[in-house]
Parts: sequence; C-alpha cells; structure tokens
Amino acid sequence: MRAAGLLWAALWGLLLPPVTADEGILHASGNGVPPVTKDYCIIYSSKWVSLPESLDNATFRTLENLTSTVLCNSSQVPSGSMKDKAVVVMRGNCTFLEKARIAQSLGAKMLLIASKPRLSPLSDNKTDFEDVTLPVALIRYNDIVDMQLTLGNEVNVTLYSPPLPEFDCSMVVIFLIAVFTVALGGYWSGVAELENLKAIATPGERETRRKKEENVTFTPVTVILFVVICCVMLVLLYFFYKWLVYVIISVFCLASAMSLYNCLAALIGEIPFGQCRIACCNKNIEVRLIFLAVFCIAAAVVWAVFRNEDRWAWILQDILGVAFCLNFIKTLKMPNFKSCVILLGLLLLYDVFFVFITPFITKNGASIMVEVAAGPFGNSEKNDGNLVEVPTERSAPHEKLPVVIRVPRLEYSASTLCDMPFSLLGFGDIIVPGLLVAYCRRFDVQTSSSSVYYISCTIAYAIGMVLTFIVLALMKMGQPALLYLVPCTLIASSLVAWRRKEMKKFWKGSSYQVSDSSRTPLLQDDGTPGLYRK
Repeated sequence: MRAAGLLWAALWGLLLPPVTADEGILHASGNGVPPVTKDYCIIYSSKWVSLPESLDNATFRTLENLTSTVLCNSSQVPSGSMKDKAVVVMRGNCTFLEKARIAQSLGAKMLLIASKPRLSPLSDNKTDFEDVTLPVALIRYNDIVDMQLTLGNEVNVTLYSPPLPEFDCSMVVIFLIAVFTVALGGYWSGVAELENLKAIATPGERETRRKKEENVTFTPVTVILFVVICCVMLVLLYFFYKWLVYVIISVFCLASAMSLYNCLAALIGEIPFGQCRIACCNKNIEVRLIFLAVFCIAAAVVWAVFRNEDRWAWILQDILGVAFCLNFIKTLKMPNFKSCVILLGLLLLYDVFFVFITPFITKNGASIMVEVAAGPFGNSEKNDGNLVEVPTERSAPHEKLPVVIRVPRLEYSASTLCDMPFSLLGFGDIIVPGLLVAYCRRFDVQTSSSSVYYISCTIAYAIGMVLTFIVLALMKMGQPALLYLVPCTLIASSLVAWRRKEMKKFWKGSSYQVSDSSRTPLLQDDGTPGLYRK
C-alpha cells in the first residue's frame, strides 16, 4: 500500500510551472533632501510599448494622482491637469487602451492604472488603437497609497524593465539539493542491499528481514506499464485538472509523510537510547516512533493547510519533497541495467513528446505538459517556449501540482519585486536518474567494486545538471533536464562497466542477486555473502 502511494505520487514528478513575462519597475523619487526613492512592481505589455532596460535611459515625469476617477471620459478630469505628466487613474468601466487614448489626447506622457484586484496581464486588442503610443502600465492601488505615505505628494516617476539575470544563486541551491538527494538516496539503497546480503547468510534473520522489507522491483514489463500509466494520467489531468489536482495534493501529503517517517526512523534507529516500548495490538512499539509518526503527519498537514504561503511554505515542501525522493529511490529497485535503460529512455521520450510534439496535436497549439503545469486557469502563466525545469515562477490564483523542489530567486529583478519567484526542479529529474545511481550503488555492494559505479554515476548526474543550467542560460528558455541527465548518467555507467569488462553482468544484473532464497551463500573472509551455490 505504501509503495503504491509512492508510485502514484511519482507520476507527476516531471510537471513544472512555466515562466511569466512583461513585468517592470516603477522607480519613484520624492522631492526631499536627500531624495527618497522606492521601486514598485508594474505589469505592462511589451507588444504595446518598449521600456528602457535601465534608469540611465529613462525619462522622469511628475506624477498626477487622479485615482478619484476611472478616466473613461475626458470630462472627468480638469483641463490641463495631465499636460506632460505621468497620470495614475483607477481601473474599471472601460478598457485600458480607451483610458490610454483619452490620457494621450489630454497631453499625458505616461498612464498608470491602479488596481485593487490582483495584477493581471494587459490583454486589450491593440489593432483598433494604433494611434496610442504612450506607455501604459498596471500598478497595485496599495503601492500608490504607500508611495504617497513614503515619498509625499510631489513624486517623480519613470518606468523601466531590466532584463532577467542569466544566472541566479538559487540555481546553486537547487543543484546542491538535487545532487545531495541523488547521492544520499543511492547510498541508502546500497546500505539496505548490504544488510540484505548479510541477512541472507543467517537463516534466522532472513525471514525477519523479508518481513521488514517494503521494496518494489521494476522489471522491464512493469517499467513499460509505469510509463503508460504516466501518459494516461497526464492526459486525464489535462482534461480534469480542477478535480484531480486535489487528488495529487492528497496523495503527496500521504506519501511525503510516510517518506519523512521512513527517513527519520532510519536515523533514530541508530540512536542507542530512548528505546522504551509499549504493547499495542499484539506488537511492541517504540514510544519515540509514535511521536515521530505524529510529527511527520503534522508536518504534512501544516503544509497542506498553508501550501500557498509562499514566504515559508516552500521550505516545508522542499523537506517533504527531499524525503519523498530519498524514500522512493531507496524503495524502488531496478534489477539490472537493462531495466534502467528502458525506464530512463522511455521517460525521456515521454518528456520530449508531451513538451515538443503535442503542440502539433492540440487545437490551441499548446503543449499538454505546459497546459497541465499551468492549470486551466493559468493561461497568463504560459509562454511560447518549452516547459521550464529551473524557471522563474509567479504565484497564480489556482492550485499547483506539489511535485517540485522550490527555492526563491535571490537576484534582484522585476520578478522579485512583483512577486516571490522561485527556481524549480521536478521530482522526476531527481528520482529517475536517482534510480540508476541506486542500482550502481547496489551493484558496487554486490561485486565489491569500491563504489566506482556509484561515484561515477553521481558525478555524471552533477555534470548533467550543470549542462542543463548552461543551456538554460545560453538559450534563455526552459529545458527538460532529463534531456541532459539521461545521456550523461547512462553513458557514464556504460563506460565504467565497459572499462572494467563487466558490461554483461552489469546489463543483466549481478549474479549475486537472489530470487530463490533456498540457495546457500558462500561467505567471504570478512563474513559478507559472496558467490551463491545452487
């Protein structure tokens, strides 16, 4: 049951929210000595007007506060009050461009539209307003109030839109989290494999170990079935997002709570004190494990309740996400390299198909994966590019799939001013290569290979992540990370096996893997199982 929950939640590990655009900065300056300045978020349309990229090329205008009117009629404002000024009016009753045409006819040089509801992209049809040339931007009404309180009534303003930084330090944090999770998950799988081999050598421990194990082994057939289920569930989510998203959130809460428990229980098990037990349901249960279970459930519940609190909920989501990935990598066992190749290859094709091919199939020409990632109410969060693996994310007024590691972007930009953007990496980009790393670690244990496969595959994963970031920076568009992670890890593992002349054994799985417990192990000098005698 627990493994089934993990498999269900992992189906969504490749889905990520995409990037938004057309955010800019209003730089306001008071008339005090020294002058006080402050920046505010604006939303504008780059199709209507081009803003300078820096303050060096920007022109300041005196701000005229006319928030007492919506400017749907030129008679609503005093004559001459807008001449050569930046004007701010309220949103409502008429379109943005209708307001802009009136403001331009009255001599205004810039139009700001104050909005009490959430800021949204400017979407008017410019075809009928080709004569409108002045800059138009949407700004929060609360920011206008703050501007008056902070800078006074005499304020000079200008608009500019600095380019997004090509590199953000949050990517380093994402990189460290991903590599740490893959490396630790692979190592944990190797530790479990070593314990299994030692238990096999002791008949009394064999049954005890088998009862404790909750591993799931992926054969080539189950790998193909898993990928087919991924495809079916993605298409179902495309059509029934607003209902299924809550199913995914519920499954994530359940699976992440169990995963966090398993991770922490493994650590607590190494502590030699505090092992008092109580009898319950004919079982002796450690009291500390009961408290641990309550803590893990509480952590998942707190995240579920406050999941949209971007200021801090991302920390809890990352902790639960890392625990989920670690437990999945440790629990799911690939029996041989052949199964790893099939799984990674099919999921790479799955990623490419639903990102690049489906736009030629759907009626609106959009990628199914991008549509699912943004949700049915997230049209304003879609772009013309690819699905983003480590993008800038703007929070949206709809539920998102909780299958990503999130780290707030650290470099100052219009996005950080307008909202709390995040760099993101999907669980699938950790789990899928992590299963190969875990197989390499188990193969090292089974063949006493001094961790050469494990270390090589982990380094290859890190190189693939760096390559993803480099291509992301150069192409300035989102990249499916599996496009780089899969070749790097598969090629590195194959080269090590070929160099050590172990490719046949590596491909089919080590002869030390036992499916028939009746075989008797021959112990090595150090007491660990070696070859098996039928």
